[in-house]
Amino acid sequence: MRAFFFDCGTRDATASLGILVLRVCTGLMMVFGHGLPKLRNFDAVAEKFPVPDFFPLSYMSKQVSLGACITGELVAASLIVLGLATRPAAFLLGFTMVVAAFHVHGAAPWFMGPGVDASKEPALLYLIPCIALIFSGAGSYSFDSLLHQERRRRRW
Repeated sequence: MRAFFFDCGTRDATASLGILVLRVCTGLMMVFGHGLPKLRNFDAVAEKFPVPDFFPLSYMSKQVSLGACITGELVAASLIVLGLATRPAAFLLGFTMVVAAFHVHGAAPWFMGPGVDASKEPALLYLIPCIALIFSGAGSYSFDSLLHQERRRRRW
């Protein structure tokens, strides 16, 4: 189980640097652009926050739904920036983005354009790095690499 949560994936220096830039930029944009504003305005946002209409998420209240969204956008994104439990955090943030794209913006068009106020595009653009991090891991410049030391080198 420890290998699943803390395996950093590649230890190649160049690939790890690219993954570091991806993690930090995506995570900080999510934290400061979406997570913190929702947390700061919790009461105002909770009044009109949508609840997913599929089982079992349909049993949540608006406050719990907003709390789950904040957990994905703030906590998971912060873990991604640190490179700590990166794969599970990327899965959680990715799940949040799937709900945002296909439930919250379900009737919206796929792309932004003239006269379009909301679309699926921003949520899907955050989903793409999450999928990449689930497959690649956090890289060697992360807390995952410190917590999961390999006993033998991989051959690939």
